[in-house]
Amino acid sequence: MNPDDPRARRTRARLRAAALDLSVEGGGAPLSTAAIARRAGVNRATVYAHYKDADALLTDAMEEALAPVVRAASLCPLDSPAHRAPEPLVELFEHVRANAGLYGRMLGAHGSPGCAAALRTRLTEELSARFTEGARPEGSDGIPVELHASFLAGALIGVIAQGTADDGAPWPPDEAADAVWHLIRPRPPE
Repeated sequence: MNPDDPRARRTRARLRAAALDLSVEGGGAPLSTAAIARRAGVNRATVYAHYKDADALLTDAMEEALAPVVRAASLCPLDSPAHRAPEPLVELFEHVRANAGLYGRMLGAHGSPGCAAALRTRLTEELSARFTEGARPEGSDGIPVELHASFLAGALIGVIAQGTADDGAPWPPDEAADAVWHLIRPRPPE
């Protein structure tokens, strides 16, 4: 099958949309290939023609959903003043709150380990590229770029997972952004 064929692209788009919809609606239940096929209006063989399993399909579907988080993280000016979170970080948490069900499912206890790994990898790569170009917070001299990027990516994923957990209301975006910014860029003592 030619992945560039318009029919294949449309089928994959329908499968990804079905997987995302079901993951939000699922309430923690494991995602099945049969349920995705039913929602997308195709047979199970079609799913397997495009993806190894439901987890691979969900991971692919999440790639598109993860783009706003990666974009906001890449735009965050790490040299901004310590007393106020930069706007891209607030936008990141606004996006997460608007899509709390999806992120809760993706990163929660019943989520796909592949989704969390994909997000961590993409964030780490993006942050590593920025850090290599010299866009790092003050005081990070001597810390290897990859270690620093991996630390921040893991921290962001942890905050997003905690903030979208089923056991509470998502944090207000400005409060989450301020708290994360305070951790990334500690305020000097007064």
